[in-house]
Amino acid sequence: MRPFRNLKMASVIQEELNVIFSREFNFNGALVTILSVAVDEKFEEAMVQIGVLPFEKELDAYTMIENRRKELEHKLLKKLNIKPLPHLKFEIASRGA
Repeated sequence: MRPFRNLKMASVIQEELNVIFSREFNFNGALVTILSVAVDEKFEEAMVQIGVLPFEKELDAYTMIENRRKELEHKLLKKLNIKPLPHLKFEIASRGA
């Protein structure tokens, strides 16, 4: 396997998701960003960490993203033409102390 392929794929997915979030989502007064994307070695799963400000709106933003996850995967597949596209799993990044 080519080295760093999963890191490059993660970087491209992060960039495209940020564009989709900024253009097509309205988070009702919340700022949502993609903090990191980690693609596993078999390219089956991509763990996407999101950051939400203010933190009181985390649940609303997460629910909105999860409800449109299939749509996000479809848009990424059309835009990036990566086959197979890793399955997206979202999680809210923990707040540091």
